[in-house]
Amino acid sequence: MFFTRGVGRHRTNLQSFEIALRDAGIAPCNLVKVSSIYPAGCKIIPAKQGLPYLKPGQITFVVLAEERTSEPNRLVTAGIGLAIPAEKGRFGYISEHHGFGMTEDRCGDFVEDMAASMLASTLGVEFDPNEDYDKRRELYRMSGQIVHSKHVVQTAEGDKNGQWTTVVAAAVFLFDE
Repeated sequence: MFFTRGVGRHRTNLQSFEIALRDAGIAPCNLVKVSSIYPAGCKIIPAKQGLPYLKPGQITFVVLAEERTSEPNRLVTAGIGLAIPAEKGRFGYISEHHGFGMTEDRCGDFVEDMAASMLASTLGVEFDPNEDYDKRRELYRMSGQIVHSKHVVQTAEGDKNGQWTTVVAAAVFLFDE
């Protein structure tokens, strides 16, 4: 699995989405959105290493976040978060979020928080969901059950001339043949 992101701008909504997918390197694939489970034993590789495995036209499973606007200067955000359990045989969680007005850092914390909270609740780690994520993140790590979390986020301001602006963030799954 690898993470990628992109931005596209065009006078039409669909073409701005296509350009964002091109920017992310996944436009030539037939994307199939899947739910947010990180498979046990899945290896994360850099996008530069994973993109060459994609073949034009192939069915490609992704967890995809996307947002679009044609409002000048409106901030759009798409993010993917990941939480991996310490126990090798267990699955983890991937989260996605898209919206408006959220900075890259804020969205990154938000999607990591969602993924880690879903995993923590599955693992039976007790936490206060109303507590600050920084405090919960420390609690999750101290529990010894969640070993890693990360995110990929793409933000952009809407085109000043009102063209469509699209942002995408994706977790892309690769399979051994």
